[in-house]
Amino acid sequence: MEIIDIDRVIEMCWEDRTPFEAIKHQFGLREEDAIKIMRSNLKPKSFKVWRKRVSGRKTKHMELNNSTRFKSTHKRKL
Repeated sequence: MEIIDIDRVIEMCWEDRTPFEAIKHQFGLREEDAIKIMRSNLKPKSFKVWRKRVSGRKTKHMELNNSTRFKSTHKRKL
């Protein structure tokens, strides 16, 4: 995985409204893989803060949320 891709995965993980399913769709990474990337690229304290924030969050897990869609803030507007 390229540095640009890792940076984008980290950015998507930090975004509250981007579900892990969107990361899987775009990069083919399971939630566990995204967590490993976050663990290896963040400072330990930052990782703990992030994990505490996203654990069980409905917006990060589509199965906990009734919505079946996701959208990126980086999409081009027409």
